[in-house]
Amino acid sequence: MAHTDPVKVGVLYSETGVTSSIESSQLFGTLFAIEQINHAGGINGREIVPVRYDPRSEPRVYSQLAERLITSDNVKVIFGCYMSSTRKAVIPVVERWNRLLFYSTLYEGFEFSEHLIYTGAAPNQNSVQLAEFMTSSFGPRVYLVGSDYIYPYESNRIMADLVSQHPGGEKVGERYVPLNASEEDFADVLADIRNVKPDFIFSTVVGNATQNFYRAYARAGFDPDKLPIGSLTTTEVEIAQMGGEIAAGHYTSAPYFQSIDSDLNRACLARFREGFGEQIAPNACWEAAYFQVHLFANAMRASGSDDIDALMPALLGASIDAPQGQVRIEPSNHHTSLYPRIGQANANGQFTILRETRNAVYPDPYLVAHSLGDWTLRMTPVEN
Repeated sequence: MAHTDPVKVGVLYSETGVTSSIESSQLFGTLFAIEQINHAGGINGREIVPVRYDPRSEPRVYSQLAERLITSDNVKVIFGCYMSSTRKAVIPVVERWNRLLFYSTLYEGFEFSEHLIYTGAAPNQNSVQLAEFMTSSFGPRVYLVGSDYIYPYESNRIMADLVSQHPGGEKVGERYVPLNASEEDFADVLADIRNVKPDFIFSTVVGNATQNFYRAYARAGFDPDKLPIGSLTTTEVEIAQMGGEIAAGHYTSAPYFQSIDSDLNRACLARFREGFGEQIAPNACWEAAYFQVHLFANAMRASGSDDIDALMPALLGASIDAPQGQVRIEPSNHHTSLYPRIGQANANGQFTILRETRNAVYPDPYLVAHSLGDWTLRMTPVEN
């Protein structure tokens, strides 16, 4: 009978290419949630079956595979994409076919689609907090370093604007490197940084190049106590690649860190490691990829269908207890209320959480008004 047929969902996260490490964590967060749901009886007795392809970190391949999922595999919901360039490659596909994409990565904001649910942080949930923390802790002069694609350009524009709102705030440099940048590609950048002497560095370097930037920084003899890197894209995955000693002392703004002190988070991590081992490092993108599958499952249970027109009324306004706290999809913009946090990387490969909000922050992807919320100082930066 039709109501016992499996529910096929598309999964588009790269297992090869320049962003494969972070996307693999999103993949396994997705598979973890699917396994949990199926173990508990599926969706109204129906098993979720992931139809999974490797887009190889290439926007063109994402577009082709999204089309294949929809037209050949008859998938109605897709979980996927990391880079903004890949999301933008898939949007026209899901819009044309009236399908739904769940996107679990922080991004630059200034976007809306009726066919997307955004579960990663918008700029008012990470950039605003990082700008305030870095300028108040180290000074308002920033040097921007990013990978050469849309997200770093837009995110750096936002950070430069935020910093300029502080007394003496200015952008003293801005440089971009290839997505596959080696340590050597950062030599000129770091020489320029040494020359202009910013108060802090804002990194929008992504993927496997991140470890090379932090290694080049350390090899050049810079000190994070005096000139730290602040980032939105350096997670536990990239720290595992570079090693805790290289990352220690630098900062990341994100809604989720493994070190969140809650029973729900600890239990979730324990279950994940029991099923998937220690090879994947849970991080903010992993957590969003995980909870968005549960949001989908709940919405389909309520609506009885995976058609976008049936799902959307059940999704908009929906909430769930996620490892970071209770999150909610905001009906007005399809983004998610999240919990901004500032973490300082430590030598153990984890983040010491320095600041966080007690309550979820409403997503404002257009930065119409950006307050810090009930921003709480937990501790001062630690000495390395």
